[in-house]
Amino acid sequence: MQKTDLSFWKIWNLSFGFFGVQIAYALQSANISRIFATLGADPHNLSYFWILPPLMGIIVQPIVGTLSDRTWTRMGRRVPYLLVGALVAIVVMCLLPNAGSFHLTVGAAMIFGLVALMFLDTSINMAMQPFKMLVGDMVNEKQKTFAYSIQSFLVNAGSVLGFLFPIIFTWIGISNVAEAGVVPDSVIYSFYVGAGILILCVFYTVWKVKEMPPREYATYHGFDENPPVKEKSDFITLLKNAPKVFWTVGLVQFFCWVAFMYMWTYTNGAIAENVWGVTDTKSAEYQAAGNWVGVLFAVQGLASVVWALVIPMFKNKKTGYVVSLLLGAIGFASTFFVHDQYVLFASYMLIGCAWAAMLALPFTILTNALSGKNMGAYLGLFNGTICLPQIAAALLGGVLLSLVGGHQVNMLVVAGVSLVLGAVAVLLVKEKSVSVQYKTNPETPAKTINNIG
Repeated sequence: MQKTDLSFWKIWNLSFGFFGVQIAYALQSANISRIFATLGADPHNLSYFWILPPLMGIIVQPIVGTLSDRTWTRMGRRVPYLLVGALVAIVVMCLLPNAGSFHLTVGAAMIFGLVALMFLDTSINMAMQPFKMLVGDMVNEKQKTFAYSIQSFLVNAGSVLGFLFPIIFTWIGISNVAEAGVVPDSVIYSFYVGAGILILCVFYTVWKVKEMPPREYATYHGFDENPPVKEKSDFITLLKNAPKVFWTVGLVQFFCWVAFMYMWTYTNGAIAENVWGVTDTKSAEYQAAGNWVGVLFAVQGLASVVWALVIPMFKNKKTGYVVSLLLGAIGFASTFFVHDQYVLFASYMLIGCAWAAMLALPFTILTNALSGKNMGAYLGLFNGTICLPQIAAALLGGVLLSLVGGHQVNMLVVAGVSLVLGAVAVLLVKEKSVSVQYKTNPETPAKTINNIG
């Protein structure tokens, strides 16, 4: 057997459903602080609401990865998990923004919102992880950087749409203000529409992608489907045997995800105070700032789309990684000095460069160093390098906010410092490639595998 190059559209189909999943994730990322602040949360406690998403990710994604490695159904190995995750997500997306609409007490509304957030992030993680695995499963090493760049493009395109929904609905006349403790209709309707797009995109992937049956998958990746002695594959054993790049790229991931955790948590308050000059979450100005945060995140996403096309042009992946993170650090630090909502576009364009690299390069470097045998399990475990830093950042957020003077824009400067540390950590990464040579009868043409619709 020999690995075959895939056409553009076959690589596109592998990741297209991610477009819908990312709309859901973007709505969550841009609006969680806004929703809980509207419900009555104190700014010093906002970071604690962000513990749940990464906590669920670190639990769910390794389980999904390991189970899908051992699963085979008529629908495939990864596809059933993304379908179930998407179906749960659309239900919860219709509930979360209504946390303040059921005439509950402030405390009860907070609890309802937290439970809904827990289920939303669980389902998003369940739907998200299979897309990363599909690229690792089906794409050869030569095309992986391109494939993850396509995935990055779709992720950012979905993000842009999700981020813009609230301000689009405001423009067409849907109310962007509501009574105290109630989330505006512009946000609620954004979640409704996002849920509809999510399920349509996932259904497209389910229809178009045909995964490899177990025997072909084992042959493609160069391992025995039924070895005479079963190897241990529990999480501890896998971590002990993980390639070194798992840990070095993981260190880079730590600093990067701390930075973006603080961006998601504090941008709303930072922009409201630094540009609009308000801190009252019940004011129309605060909600206008919340809409503008969606626009800024959309600018970041558009910049990421463009930069994702630039990244493969770097001859050395590490150079592209370092440059991208340093550009993002400059973007974060510049927000401290900017008091004009439009000048902030430049800041978030630079931040988008870092985001594009974070989406594409870690998985390219890691999957090139892995055999296919435990691909899902390792990618699930690698998600810990995304989730643990977010949990740490959430736990320390209130303390750091006090240390930097209580102004949320200062936390964006902290995010910039964290990206600089991430760029330094890239220098520790030593790339490794696992290439599998396939032997065929010289009189028989080499076979190829091409099961993607």
